[in-house]
Amino acid sequence: MITKLKERILAGGAVSREEALRLACEADLEPLCRAADDIRRQMCGNRFDLCAIINGKCGHCSEDCKYCAQSARYPAEVESYPLLGAEPIARRARSDCERGVLRFSVVTSGRTLTEGETDAACEVYREIGARCGIACCASHGLLDYGQLVRLREAGVIRYHCNLETSRRNFPNICTTHTYDEKCAVIRNARRAGLEVCSGGIIGMGETMEDRVDLAVELRELGVRSVPVNLLNPIRGTPFEDRPVLPPEELLRTVAVFRFLLPGAALRLAGGRGLLPDRGRAAFCSGANAAITGDMLTTAGITVETDLALVRGLGYEVARL
Repeated sequence: MITKLKERILAGGAVSREEALRLACEADLEPLCRAADDIRRQMCGNRFDLCAIINGKCGHCSEDCKYCAQSARYPAEVESYPLLGAEPIARRARSDCERGVLRFSVVTSGRTLTEGETDAACEVYREIGARCGIACCASHGLLDYGQLVRLREAGVIRYHCNLETSRRNFPNICTTHTYDEKCAVIRNARRAGLEVCSGGIIGMGETMEDRVDLAVELRELGVRSVPVNLLNPIRGTPFEDRPVLPPEELLRTVAVFRFLLPGAALRLAGGRGLLPDRGRAAFCSGANAAITGDMLTTAGITVETDLALVRGLGYEVARL
């Protein structure tokens, strides 16, 4: 089954939802991971996409996402501050660029941006563009079409909006906004001329079927950059007592995602530092991108460590 589906993909075909579920539930892990790496190599080459993020506005979020320490509804301890100015953000972007990072994203807490915050964010992106040659990404919640157009005009190339999980499971994760609202942002971002980055978090109590459904939804939306986060249970959030997902389950998920999204950048993101090998095995099982440096409210892995890791695996780190 693994070989048959791999050959179909390499010939330009696609895997169905039902076939992906069979891979996820029945295939032996080692040959599944080898086949996913073969697909990655044939469809994407050895190009590795490395990005970094900055927490541009932290805390006081109105939403109730159960995994997030920034929600005002939970007692998690987190430093809260308004949108940072253009100078410190652009300085950080330039530093990451000089160390070999391809993309840089400003991430802000909250449901969306006010008009004043949108103006300030656009100033940030123009300042980054004036200072260094790094690709600008943005993650500002449920923006409308007009705001997304303004970001593109300010120099943003890609907009990030995670679906987080399957449509079925989403109400178990968040109740203050809907799956359809997130899908609408993705469609509006593409209509505004932006690339899209969207993925999810595994280890929140979802089933493997939920993960497959997430990947299928992302495929239908035409998403080409897919963050795969591993839940990091943070004290004070409703998911603080969730066990960390075993590394083998992450590998299986990444491999199945590669079968469903053969040409995408599968990006290991939050929670990678919880893995004993910092993601090494996943980069041999279909993943070919990562977020480097610190995450939003948790520590990450240094750029230098990641560069050494991926180059040691034979990847070529992409540059503009």
